[in-house]
Amino acid sequence: MSETEPIRVIAVDDHEVVRGGIKYALLDYDDIELVGEARDGESAVRLCEQVRPDVVLMDLMMPGMDGVETTKAMREQCPQVQILVLSSFYDEDLVPRAMQAGAIGYLLKGVSNQELVEAIRTAHAGQPVLAKEAMAALVQAAIPSPQLGDDLNEREREVLALLAQGLSNKEIAERLFLSLATVKYHVRLLLSKLGASSRAEAVALAWQHNLLQE
Repeated sequence: MSETEPIRVIAVDDHEVVRGGIKYALLDYDDIELVGEARDGESAVRLCEQVRPDVVLMDLMMPGMDGVETTKAMREQCPQVQILVLSSFYDEDLVPRAMQAGAIGYLLKGVSNQELVEAIRTAHAGQPVLAKEAMAALVQAAIPSPQLGDDLNEREREVLALLAQGLSNKEIAERLFLSLATVKYHVRLLLSKLGASSRAEAVALAWQHNLLQE
């Protein structure tokens, strides 16, 4: 590359063999320099303050302060650093937590040396780097969880409102000009959708989740 200063990197992992593997992987690249290693979160934060790296390769599952907590603390102490999660442990909940803590990327340890190097360069440039599994987890986390009652159709909501008024199936059938069998079907269906075992429980859940108007 050019004669600019190399990207300064530290590796944070509680396994010495992993840190050694990272060190070996980076030897062939003149534009990247491993300037430090840490085996736990506390020492990683101290090291970051001492050597002021450009990019940190962060494991998540460590004893004591885990990678998410370390990422948050490191970003507070060294806001200029870019933190790239490099973990063998994949969990859908961990990905958004790590990104919210301040990580710019999330990779799994199975990446090739070239992929790792490109990820370091990309992170150093301030661009996010995400494995496809991490991307999928972030997309899933961004989708709002369905609320109770969202899947009730208009007719089921009408039946629910009349149940709340204390009407019997026969009275509901007369009010809505439906057959008794049709009303029973709607009642059975809305009880299932609400996860209720009785009409009274369905009405209580409906009030609790604002499915009924005053």
